[in-house]
Amino acid sequence: MKTTCEVMVQKVLPAIRAELSRVLIFEHGCTQQDVAEILELSRAAVSQYVSEKRGAEVDFSMETQGEIRRFAAVLLDKELSSQEKIQGMCNVCKFVQKSGWLYKNAPGVESCSICGDIDSE
Repeated sequence: MKTTCEVMVQKVLPAIRAELSRVLIFEHGCTQQDVAEILELSRAAVSQYVSEKRGAEVDFSMETQGEIRRFAAVLLDKELSSQEKIQGMCNVCKFVQKSGWLYKNAPGVESCSICGDIDSE
């Protein structure tokens, strides 16, 4: 049995970071070092995201990709604190949960009563 949170941490968050890395590099012309600084990751981690060694197991819907692109634009548009970046990642994560991706692609996932099942909001 895996909880919603486990699947999100193991599969979805790396996929969000990978998509953000690709968008920032290929659509906005950032370097891997720029992305590492923006996302507060190592340059090596960004390299693995871009080369699909990490975070490649998830295919997001067009709507989710759009949400990630919007967040990438926000990351570039203004200086955000670490807390604001975390909130933005949480918002994208919640968007993925609300989209139903988790229940379609990770059968048997148990909802989490501790952190709150996103469907109950």
